[in-house]
Amino acid sequence: MSTSDSHEDAAAPDSGPRPRLTVIGTGYLGATHAVCMAELGFEVLAVDVDHSKIERLSAGEIPFFEPDLADLLRANLATGRLRFTTSFEEIAEFGDVHFVCVGTPQRPDGYGADLSHLNAAIERLAPLLTRPCLVVGKSTVPAGTAAGIARTLARLAPANAGADADIVSDLAGVQLAWNPEFLREGFAVADTLHPDRLVFGVASPAAEGALRAAFAPVIAQGVPVIVTDYATAELVKTAANSFLATKISFINAMAEVCEAVDADVLTLAEALSHDVRIGGNFLRPGVGFGGGCLPKDIRAFQARADELGVGVALRFLREIDEINNRRRDRVVDLVAAALDGTLARRRLLVLGAAFKPNSDDVRDSPALAVADLLARTGADVTVVDPVATPNARRALPGVTYSETVEDVAADADAVVLLTEWRQFAELDPARLGQLVRRKLIIDARHALDGDRWRQAGWVYLAPGRPTGVIPSPVPEQRPRFGLPAATGPDGAAARDAEIDAPVGRRS
Repeated sequence: MSTSDSHEDAAAPDSGPRPRLTVIGTGYLGATHAVCMAELGFEVLAVDVDHSKIERLSAGEIPFFEPDLADLLRANLATGRLRFTTSFEEIAEFGDVHFVCVGTPQRPDGYGADLSHLNAAIERLAPLLTRPCLVVGKSTVPAGTAAGIARTLARLAPANAGADADIVSDLAGVQLAWNPEFLREGFAVADTLHPDRLVFGVASPAAEGALRAAFAPVIAQGVPVIVTDYATAELVKTAANSFLATKISFINAMAEVCEAVDADVLTLAEALSHDVRIGGNFLRPGVGFGGGCLPKDIRAFQARADELGVGVALRFLREIDEINNRRRDRVVDLVAAALDGTLARRRLLVLGAAFKPNSDDVRDSPALAVADLLARTGADVTVVDPVATPNARRALPGVTYSETVEDVAADADAVVLLTEWRQFAELDPARLGQLVRRKLIIDARHALDGDRWRQAGWVYLAPGRPTGVIPSPVPEQRPRFGLPAATGPDGAAARDAEIDAPVGRRS
């Protein structure tokens, strides 16, 4: 089953009694979803096993950085539409639609997704569901996961005892739907309130109807709704992330070729972007992708394909992963080449710790991984980030940190821009040049105006652009590491546990 609403017929009437919503898990996805659904006018009750997190959210404090979210949290707490609890019994009694938003991190012993937090949440919730309701999975999972969860709900939920297995119109018993999320960190509020599409993986018209009611204000905007089966809904998220990762790694692979022949990867990308079949989105070269989604999702997709016997179809994703990791090494090579091949005892100022701007997330951050690699060469590394410093300190304690550039720029031998924060793009090269020892900047994110920096007397270098400096491999700079460390003991703590994991690792 697969249908797609047109712009005109997608709208569901925003009238009648609204379902009461619950959110299981208050990490990045769960907290954002709970706040935004309350902002859309629903009564929302969110649950987490982490008491301290619930206390902070109940007090109006977001435990991570996301623009605009804290203001919406406080506003909806004030209306009474949004509440937080640690009681699964309370949410089972309260909710008509239960959104499951727990983490599915990479397993510590392989590429596959760790579903223990998700399974634990379902097994705790299901025995408490004594009346008809809809359970909606939003976590990113391997294809086939939802079908197993549906069987668990059928087995454990008391409301399913004696329920008609062939549900046509009424939401009898407890049913499951899968509704993958497509949030971009830094834009999560807009992506939730005004998504570019909604994907509903359902097994009955009744489940579809309940899910449409839960998204009625969004659907009324004309947002396309794709209705399909469980497996296709699961694959939409993993396929989308795999495509984006492929596009990013493609242009970074082109940057490697450009470096070899002293060509300009930015001009190359611009020329490619005018082809409507290619487009310019995600065609910006840099130091590669990171964060809590793309790296672990493409690895889990590979692992699941291997389990299904179609691993050869996704073999290219392994090379995508390798290209992405290799960009981190090449930035180190470029810094070393610009400093005559010697990094030991050099004072390096690294701009950025978060994996992207407008976020404090340092999970698999290319910026922090490069800082780690630079420090391992014996360089004296100072990292500056406007919001991610606390998380970065926990992830990589062996370097110096600051939230402002000017306080730590004195006597720097090189400045390395690794996260494209607006504050860094607006730096005054003349003023900064008065503080550093050597006017050398490596713009690994192509975020600066190179001509402006050169006019201020700086040597400006960027990966994949003509520089006259051809980085050569420095093998001793490339320690290879094992798989990521295990995350926290429960789904609610998964994001924080991943932040605490060591960085600079290779899979």
